[in-house]
Amino acid sequence: MKRLLIAILFLALATPSEAIADCSSSACVDVFTQNNQIIITAKKGNGGSATKKPVVTKPKPQPTLWFPPKPKPVPTVKRTYKPRVRVKKVVTKSVNLSDRLIKMVPTGTIAYQPEFEPLVHVPVIFWCDLPSIFQSRVNIIGEVIDVALRPGFAWQWGDGEIFTTTQSGAPYPNQQITHTYKQPGTYTVTLIATWNGNFKHNGATRAITGTIKIPSFAVITVVAANTRFTK
Repeated sequence: MKRLLIAILFLALATPSEAIADCSSSACVDVFTQNNQIIITAKKGNGGSATKKPVVTKPKPQPTLWFPPKPKPVPTVKRTYKPRVRVKKVVTKSVNLSDRLIKMVPTGTIAYQPEFEPLVHVPVIFWCDLPSIFQSRVNIIGEVIDVALRPGFAWQWGDGEIFTTTQSGAPYPNQQITHTYKQPGTYTVTLIATWNGNFKHNGATRAITGTIKIPSFAVITVVAANTRFTK
């Protein structure tokens, strides 16, 4: 029975406190989207307060006063002075162990060729200036977090047709994204960029919760080709 108690006591002393406390030695990190923004939160420890232990100043030894006896039989008086113990006040310091950051993804601009009065039945080249990947490294409460998002594109040409792609397109001679209008008129082109991705912290990669959708608009006027009769 005595050996069992000694073994239990040894295991209790050998267990580190970090294994019991939640987020005491590392940060709890999360990245998600809200209102078309990237929200990065981090919390280290319990976010409470750190209390210093009281420091007790040990008293220095004081000499004991002793008076020698007089010739007459008078009792000896022995006085002992009790030293004062100085105790420093307990200092409680509030520790801010959590933080929150907001990051914005870039917005795009629509461009097309030809720029002036495209013709019906002739392909119009479209593209946008958004990058194929958005990367950002942030440092929050001493923790380094790498965020990476990629966009997907949904083109709405204004005539009822929709085209989806993962490419941002490019001007001539690249023709990754084109559209041919069948009727002359003024059309509102809408591009919806949908961002999603992941983040990396302490070597672990996790998906970002939610997506970010940002629209861009452009107005294009398509005209009919001039018809000219010749003899």
